[in-house]
Amino acid sequence: MTSTNDIRRGFLDFFAREGHTIVPSAPLVPQNDPTLMFVNAGMVPFKNVFVGQETRPYTTATSSQKCVRAGGKHNDLDNVGYTARHHTFFEMLGNFSFGDYFKERAITLAWTLLTKEWGIPADRLTVTVYHTDDQAWDLWKKIAGLPDERIIRIATKDNFWAMGPDGPCGPCSEIFYDHGDHIPGGPPGSPDEDGDRFVEIWNLVFMQNVQADDVVVGDLPKPQIDTGMGLERIAAVLQGVHDNYDTDTFKALIAASGELTRTDTAGELKASHRVIADHLRASGFLIADGVLPANEGRGYVLRRIMRRAMRHAHLIGAAEPLMHRLVPSLVAEMGAAYPELVRAQPLIEETLKLEETRFRQTLANGLRLLDEATGAMKPGDTLPGETAFKLYDTYGFPYDLTEDALRVQGFGVDRAGFDAAMAEQKAKARAAWKGSGAKASDDVWFDLSEEAGATEFTGYLGHDGDGQVVAIVKDGARVDKAGPGDSVILVTNQTPFYGESGGQMGDTGFVTSAKGLEADVEDTSKPLGKLHAHHATIRAGEVAVGDAVHLSVDAARRSKIRANHSATHLLHAALRRRLGDHVTQKGSLVAPDYFRFDFSHPKALTREEIEAVEADVNRHIRENVPVGTRLMSIDDAMAAGAMALFGEKYGDEVRVLSMGSDGEAAYSVELCGGTHVNALGDIQLFKITSESAVAAGVRRIEALTGEAARRYLVEREERLREAAATLKAAPDEVPARVAALVEERRRLERELAEAKKALALGGGGKAEQAGPEQVAGHGFIGQVLDGVEAKSLRGLVDEAKARVGSGVVALVAVNDGRATVAVGVTDDLAGTLSAVDLVRKAVEAVGGQGGGGRPDMAQGGGPDGARAAEALAAVKAALSAEPIAA
Repeated sequence: MTSTNDIRRGFLDFFAREGHTIVPSAPLVPQNDPTLMFVNAGMVPFKNVFVGQETRPYTTATSSQKCVRAGGKHNDLDNVGYTARHHTFFEMLGNFSFGDYFKERAITLAWTLLTKEWGIPADRLTVTVYHTDDQAWDLWKKIAGLPDERIIRIATKDNFWAMGPDGPCGPCSEIFYDHGDHIPGGPPGSPDEDGDRFVEIWNLVFMQNVQADDVVVGDLPKPQIDTGMGLERIAAVLQGVHDNYDTDTFKALIAASGELTRTDTAGELKASHRVIADHLRASGFLIADGVLPANEGRGYVLRRIMRRAMRHAHLIGAAEPLMHRLVPSLVAEMGAAYPELVRAQPLIEETLKLEETRFRQTLANGLRLLDEATGAMKPGDTLPGETAFKLYDTYGFPYDLTEDALRVQGFGVDRAGFDAAMAEQKAKARAAWKGSGAKASDDVWFDLSEEAGATEFTGYLGHDGDGQVVAIVKDGARVDKAGPGDSVILVTNQTPFYGESGGQMGDTGFVTSAKGLEADVEDTSKPLGKLHAHHATIRAGEVAVGDAVHLSVDAARRSKIRANHSATHLLHAALRRRLGDHVTQKGSLVAPDYFRFDFSHPKALTREEIEAVEADVNRHIRENVPVGTRLMSIDDAMAAGAMALFGEKYGDEVRVLSMGSDGEAAYSVELCGGTHVNALGDIQLFKITSESAVAAGVRRIEALTGEAARRYLVEREERLREAAATLKAAPDEVPARVAALVEERRRLERELAEAKKALALGGGGKAEQAGPEQVAGHGFIGQVLDGVEAKSLRGLVDEAKARVGSGVVALVAVNDGRATVAVGVTDDLAGTLSAVDLVRKAVEAVGGQGGGGRPDMAQGGGPDGARAAEALAAVKAALSAEPIAA
């Protein structure tokens, strides 16, 4: 028997010998067509080549392309397991010519491979051509020698292929294999064509025309060839079976399923084992290509596939999660051809196990309730839509599983009733939202989220991607198009741009299109937490709703943000280890040039604590451990010890980031939807630049990473060198030299203060020469002191009081135009004179108010130093009046 792996290899080798370049399969997530959820045909990766937007270093190619059809227009999910040839995941073998050869060589190559290389009997083959394609009919007659009745003209669109309503198109020629008259069915074009006897195995597309609005308007300058052959179908032919599930790959997976569950793989459990085998392939390859289960977009389709398989595992009686235990069999069968399966095997196993573990409880509850709801129903009856919606809304049981579970019992589901109940719930949610005090300007986002659903974020995998414009918002209102100079918000169905959330700033970058659009994205926000809004200015060209656009994130800026964001996780872990478990994040800002991190702690960090935290973080950066990402339920994540980040909103599914190593456990485990480095060494360097208080019990650290941290240290070193040069010392000697200079300055300041005091009171001034005056029978020393600091007055007053013996001292210090007055009364007079009352008279004279102190010493001041002499006169006048009682 020829194995499926041999057939794939043989196909590629044959066309390689015929001058074709072997092109590896593209990922299942389309890289060049935002309108597609998944790659669903072998030609999808070559679309831009066919339409002239891209050139390759080859003009002929061959590939075995991974494909998924499980969502949107191409959805085979409900048929999988119940027919011989429907699959969610399949491989499409193809050969392509980009303006090189055309019909004659394409037909010759196909016929040679089928009949000469693979030895398929010619009398088992029938072909179709488009009814007006006389050239193809003649070539089949000439090359294959088929009789007229086995070259069938088909007049429908089934034999005319188009990339879309606009663009390249052309007639097809399909090759059918006759499995024998023991199987019901007739040849294509006959009344019995829907039977299983004649199976299409290869489709040759002759792209020779151009159409607009589904009407052919001309010819391509260079005709092109696109062919597609289902590997599973040709494997059935070459292995002598009629059913794809009887080929070697599927037989191995089905056998593994039967062995692990100890159940019969035939009989009434046959369909379930087939569903499990098919969905295992789809799930494994989707996860390997970066798709993870979610509640929106591609992740939701993956979840539907996984859960459908898990329900069938339940039906065959699997006592514990089954799917993850089948992954080794999948890798053994297909890992040699697709190394990504080998690389992603641990992730595939973990994702399947987590999803199935969680889903089994939902499934058990849902099936029990479903049994209760259908207890009185008879085959042919229909489950009310309201009941199906209750199962979905209240118990988390998806509609498609309700439909699938009832299908085998002969029951239907009222889909219209389900949709009506869903619409009613949305209307209630909208009314509640409008009554919640939300801004009226948010109304446009609420409408859009209902119409288009959440934006699918593809930025975990890279910086570039394609999207389809689903809305343009200008000045708060939706518009159909925009042009040069317009500032708009663009919303696409998918984007690599991160919308600001969880402290991480939104991405910037560029949006372009084949129509000439050039727009600068200055910011990306995340309205309602679901939509990614690109705030853009259009430089050139126009953009309209429905346009396909290419989105390019500023990769350098994103890399800096990723490093800073990952550093916040390490910092959080380091702070908790050094300061205690009371430390929790209270806020953050992750920008490209720096980050700040707020955390709970009652006091400032010591220099030693800061240095220890820095050392811890940098140690983990140097160890360069890869960053682990897992998708988990919020409950499972918290039970596993994950920390929730401040300001982040979490749904049912959360991304769990693990960083560093702390013995057997990770150093940091946190819930986070942001973008992060692949390995901690990408952060390069971590440096804390400041630590301060934000509020009572909340501290803030600001820090740098990577090149910004290096520049910071270089600048500090340069400042040190400048200081050393000024001091004429080596850099290492700067601290000691500065300390010596500071001490010397303090000494000089003390000496200067003493000199000023000596000059003021003992340096030959008039007060010294005349000695104390007599005012109203009391000794009095009064003096204006220029340049003497106010803080020195109290000491000077005490010295003057010693000199006066018995009496009053009034000194006025004038500095920068302001007067400070100090009045002292000797102890023997403190009972009859009040220094406080005297100083207030002096203060009033220099334009001030009040003054205070004790009866023997008081001080005050005013703004008018030019009237210092009047202040002294005011004290004398007060003494000359009646005695002032203390």
